[in-house]
Order: sequence, then structure tokens, then C-alpha cells
Amino acid sequence: MQFELKTLELKGRVVFQKLQVPVFERLPKEYQENEACFVFVNQGSFQIRSQTEILQLNKQTGYLAKCLNYYYETTKNRNQTEDNVEVLGIMLFPELIKEFFDFDFNKSNHQVNFNLKQVQIHKLLEHYRDSILILLENPEIADEELIKNKLREFIILMTKTINAPSELDFLAAMLKPNFVKFEEVIQNNLYANLNLNELASLCHMSLSTFKRKFKEFYKESPVKYLNRKKINKSIELLKKNDMRISDIAYDLGFESLTTFNRVFKQLTGKNPTAFRKSQNG
Repeated sequence: MQFELKTLELKGRVVFQKLQVPVFERLPKEYQENEACFVFVNQGSFQIRSQTEILQLNKQTGYLAKCLNYYYETTKNRNQTEDNVEVLGIMLFPELIKEFFDFDFNKSNHQVNFNLKQVQIHKLLEHYRDSILILLENPEIADEELIKNKLREFIILMTKTINAPSELDFLAAMLKPNFVKFEEVIQNNLYANLNLNELASLCHMSLSTFKRKFKEFYKESPVKYLNRKKINKSIELLKKNDMRISDIAYDLGFESLTTFNRVFKQLTGKNPTAFRKSQNG
């Protein structure tokens, strides 16, 4: 299976896109200024890792997202008979939408308590998805007025789906990302197998800024802090004696069993197997 992308544009902006990719481990979705989106899952299953939560997604679900960085990830127990993932994205740009809705976003103070939201795909959303897929397969019929009407339809549908007071309130709220504290991002991703560049991206920081902020807050480097937290947690799990050491390494975000063994011995003086034996007498 090869990468495949089909798009429809409005005034030079991609507003509908169908993306099909082979099975992946992790793919980034990076912040773009003044953009919100909704994504249907047409095929496959995966999860989204955001600053503070993980959403599990399949064909029965989609997600609504404000403008922030997050990651698409396949899960450990993913069905290996599925060899690709296909999604359909609806992109919402305020400078386009305010033209045909005649909205002044400054007139709405409505807010929602999420940056990412899982949405169950009901019948009306299913029919809407099918109509966009038809347009993507037949772009010659997708003129500007039709694309505008399909965006209007989506906004009305989503406003009702999430029970927003009005279309204006729905859109205005989606363009106001909720602030997440630096330490919340770190604590919610302690045991993820993210490298420092990826963790910095979740914090919307460059790597150098991230390292400096981390040292200021935790009084030690990211590598030392994260390794110490992971090994302390692994000690708790090893004492229970009902998990394989390889599963502990995976669940705590180590890239390999070899890396886990090396870091564990550096911090405890023993390898995990010897430590477990010493705890069992």
C-alpha cells in the first residue's frame, strides 16, 4: 500500500482531504495557526496522543480538534490484518468561513472544555462523509459554491452534534485552544515512548526551549528525570511478579528491552531479572 492523498481546495486552502497511508508507528499532526479540523476514520484503527490524553479511534468514531500539536499512533494490539489507515479530514479556516457565514468571531465568548474530542459517527455524519468522498473522487463537479455549501452543512451538523448554542459559538470556541500547564503535559506522558523532540513538540516548544524549561521546573535534565521515574515505576511492577519484563519495558516507553536493562542497571546496580529474584527471596 502506497501513500495516497486527494484534496479539494477553496481559495487556495485545502478544506477536504482523504489520506491513505500504510501502517505506521507514529505520525505528527503539527499546529497551524487559526485552523480547526474534524477527522473521520474510514479504515483501520489508531490512537491520538495529545498533551494530556489518548483517544482511541476506529470507523465508528471521529475526532474534533483545535489548533495544537498531537500524534497519530498505532496501538500495541492492533489487528495486523489491516495494512493501511484511511482518514477524511474537514479543515476549518476562520478567514474562509466568516465570508459565507458573515460571522464576527469576537461576538462570541463561548468556550468548550476540550482541545480534542472523540465524536461518535451517527447516520447524518455517515451520509455527510459519503458525500465528501464522492466529491473527492469526482473533483470536476466540486465547484466553489458546492464546496462552500458542504462546509456550511458540516458546521451545522457539528454544532448540533456537540450541542453548541449556535454555529458562531461552535466555531469561535474551536479557535480558542485551552491552555495546558507544562507539568501537566510531562506528567501525562511520563511513560510514553516519546523522544525529547516529540515531547517538546507536544509542549509547543523548540528542543532547546523545552530542555531549559524542564531544567528550571524539575531541577534536572529531561533524560535523568524521565529515566528515574520510569525505573521507579518498573520497580513497583517487578515486585508484583506477574508481568513479563519485556512487557514492563514496553509499557514504560523504553524503545527496547536492551535499553531498559541498561538504564535499570545504571540506576539500581542490578539488571531487572536479578532484582526480581532478590525480591522473591
